Amino acid sequence: MLYWPCKGRYSMASYLITHGILVDTEWKRGGEILVTDGKISAVAPHIDSSLIPSGTKTIDAQGLYVLPGLIDAHTHYHLVSRGTVTCDSFPQGSRLAAYGGVTTVVDFADDDKKGDLSRCTDARKGEMAPGMAIDYTLHQGVYSWRPSLKDEMQKLSGEGVRALKMFTTYKNTGYLVEDPKEMRGVFQAAKDNGMMVCVHCEDEKTLEEIEANYQGDFKPAAHAVLRPSICEARGIHTVGMIAHDLHMPLYVVHLSSKAGLEEVRYLRSIGTTVIVETTPTYLFLDRSLLDRPDGSLFVMTPPLRDKEDNLALQEAVLNGEVQVIATDHCAFTHEQKLVSSDCRSIYPGIPGTEELLPLVNTFFQKSGKAGLSQLVDLLSTGPAKAFGIWPEKGSLRAGTDADITLFDPDEEWTLSKDTLHSASGYTAYEGRKVRGRAKLVMRRGEILLENGEYKGVPGSGRFVSQGSPCEHL
Repeated sequence: MLYWPCKGRYSMASYLITHGILVDTEWKRGGEILVTDGKISAVAPHIDSSLIPSGTKTIDAQGLYVLPGLIDAHTHYHLVSRGTVTCDSFPQGSRLAAYGGVTTVVDFADDDKKGDLSRCTDARKGEMAPGMAIDYTLHQGVYSWRPSLKDEMQKLSGEGVRALKMFTTYKNTGYLVEDPKEMRGVFQAAKDNGMMVCVHCEDEKTLEEIEANYQGDFKPAAHAVLRPSICEARGIHTVGMIAHDLHMPLYVVHLSSKAGLEEVRYLRSIGTTVIVETTPTYLFLDRSLLDRPDGSLFVMTPPLRDKEDNLALQEAVLNGEVQVIATDHCAFTHEQKLVSSDCRSIYPGIPGTEELLPLVNTFFQKSGKAGLSQLVDLLSTGPAKAFGIWPEKGSLRAGTDADITLFDPDEEWTLSKDTLHSASGYTAYEGRKVRGRAKLVMRRGEILLENGEYKGVPGSGRFVSQGSPCEHL
């Protein structure tokens, strides 16, 4: 696995993690982990003292669970959008991620449509490298078909990005590949290069028809009316049938609705491989929040849905129909969000990376139907496998990166702007009581968080090269 070079060198201590409960996707067991030179060098019920280097520091994980570092598979740190920039910079994003037990993120690179996707990715890497303290990989946007695209993808794949991002909406911002033949051409080029296509699914034509016939106001609550779940379902169907015809997998980002889920089920019933990502927002928040006086704070795209949709997606998570829970972290400040109350111009997106772990853990504990192994699968191993960075990321295997989160699943605390670390100055979960907190976080053998103190160094994060997406799912 290749890494994007980072500036400077950082001291590498050796650690023995002992007395914790190790958690994989299929088991939980007592054991010890030895970390040397940034790698997990040994995993055993008890590691022989002859294997432990002199000067190794012991980390007593008594009463804690030892998880592979979490992966937020959908973030937008320092995103330039709509004439402004999201408020969580790369150093700030790294910090809040570490507090949430996250050691790697999958962020996003725009397509400038100038005929060189690898240049777009390199530009994004260059922006991220000086500030990131956690590791990162990318999905590269593709916003147009052009004859050079297959060669562009081949070059991009060779440089370690094999995940692409497309949209079935946002025609007005130039993200949409509108011609069906050209859309299919993008998918074909991706398949020819062994790449995965991740899609934001909302059908543009349906959205245009709804808005043309709409006669109401444009307050925040209208966002859910103007972008109903049928748009998501139709968008999924469109790209799903392309993937089906080409015998290639499809990754659906931030699935938000029961209607969209039903379309995924249909595609799977005819033999299509669909990797589903959903987010805590669509699992635990509903559109009633848009009716509040500060409803602008809760505007995101796709919009919040009904409680019926929450329940359908929760059931799908518990049934194993969802492979990834990510956040689509796209944080604007409280002030930025409230600049407009018109759903067409409100900056869309909310913070979420730090809230991910406690929200999902709390949900699993309350359901009684899932536990820490399923949590690891959805928040670490599943994303790593989908994006081709497993087992280096998302595992506790000897020889892999020492990305480790020590987790207390029973610590009770309250999510609020005062207990979280986003620069947004608010959380969509204000006042929500949760269980579970990261107590120590290690990235490639370097401690990022310990006893509530953040120790990350901007620039120490590395770009992680992707192998074959979905190979191990």
